[in-house]
Amino acid sequence: MNNQYKVLSVLAMLFFATLGSTYAQNKGGIFNRDMQYMRYNDQRGIGVFETTKSDTVGFDGMKVRVGADFALQMQGLSHSNSGVVELANIHPGFNLPTANLNIDAQLADGVRVHLQTYLSSRHHNDAWVMGGYLQIDNLNFLKLESQLADDIMDIITVKVGQMEINYGDQHFRRTNNAYAVGNAFFGNTIMDPFATEMAMEVYAQKAGWIGMAGVSNGKLNQNVTSTGNWSVYGKLGYDKQINDDLRARLTGSVYHNSNIANANLYAGDRAGSRFYSVMDEPDHSTTSSYKNGRVDPGFTGQITSFMINPFVKFKGLEFFGTYEVSNGSGKNEFNDNDDIESRNWNQINAELIYRFGGTEQFYVGGKYNTAWGTNRNEGGEYFDADGNGVGEEWSVDNANLRQNRIEVAAGWFMTRNVMMKAGYVHHTYSGYDVYAETHRAAPEGAVGGSTNAIYEDGKFNGFMLEAAISF
Repeated sequence: MNNQYKVLSVLAMLFFATLGSTYAQNKGGIFNRDMQYMRYNDQRGIGVFETTKSDTVGFDGMKVRVGADFALQMQGLSHSNSGVVELANIHPGFNLPTANLNIDAQLADGVRVHLQTYLSSRHHNDAWVMGGYLQIDNLNFLKLESQLADDIMDIITVKVGQMEINYGDQHFRRTNNAYAVGNAFFGNTIMDPFATEMAMEVYAQKAGWIGMAGVSNGKLNQNVTSTGNWSVYGKLGYDKQINDDLRARLTGSVYHNSNIANANLYAGDRAGSRFYSVMDEPDHSTTSSYKNGRVDPGFTGQITSFMINPFVKFKGLEFFGTYEVSNGSGKNEFNDNDDIESRNWNQINAELIYRFGGTEQFYVGGKYNTAWGTNRNEGGEYFDADGNGVGEEWSVDNANLRQNRIEVAAGWFMTRNVMMKAGYVHHTYSGYDVYAETHRAAPEGAVGGSTNAIYEDGKFNGFMLEAAISF
């Protein structure tokens, strides 16, 4: 309860401080929050991926932009399974209101810094920094007076920081804690490739072509005690506004690390799933149990992932797709010959959205998402009621699993900073019966078995409502 009061106090202070600052600066006629080479977090950011090389703002001195994201959800989901593991009782209600604090500073011509802090998030009770970066789009601040440098920076962008890495295009359309304006639906993808790592990215953009090469130290939490290899990743694509009505984009991306330190591409989102308490046991913690409706392949040892993303928009009708193939293994995951045992997880996501209205402030859409692959083998011991081992063990070999999700949604941008959306979600699990057998095979009077048994014949479905503000 104290944490909730702290969050509400912070949000109230931020709101009134921002409102007062906005009023004062508008009265003087000098309030201008736009910055060079920026992807805005309001409606203007819809359909935007990487920042372009077009400077539509110009530089007129250092400026600071303070913004925020707020999201409030009402959830009306129900869930069920085979009954071999008991599920928590869940009811329609409001989820934790989430909030982000965004600070951007134009430090020099073509030089901008960004910092994002989660003020309220599901997985952490206290405010904490999500990440930040420095972005350089020209070298005018060095006063080189070099035409060669100008020509190079006409196509080059450099980003450095502990930041959200640019693997694939799907992450541009996901909900990032309280930033829900950019997601036309509610959940992120079942396999949610999102990671914040110490990284450097170099972009080249010219005549619709885009290329990016990135390197990171492969660590989510920075330290000098854990060891591992650096991650390398990249993107190549083409994005063209063919005419006033038609835009087409196609990109391919790759991410590779042969010896991961402590990062995980599919478990890097510390904010948590947007579906609360579904497919969870009674008395669970919504803070520590935060991956509801997701797949984590457990590629904590090595990983190679590929993603292809088509995007087509004709007038108000847009299609966005994801095809992803990921291969990897967990730490100390070996076969009978002591060779590294690699596994695959794959994903398809397809979104069809129609936007309409004078400023495309209304939309309706549907999304189909499926992920399938192989889990690592696992095992354990059965226990009696006092927690003592009974001398018998259970095990499950590599299991082939699948999760499917369908979402439909409709939304309305009341202004470019305020939006509402409503929708329905239906999510199913298959292949988890092998885990349920470990519970059924328990000796009389003993307990134990795989925690994955809870997903046997599992499903959750129902309605979602969300209001979001970003500025």
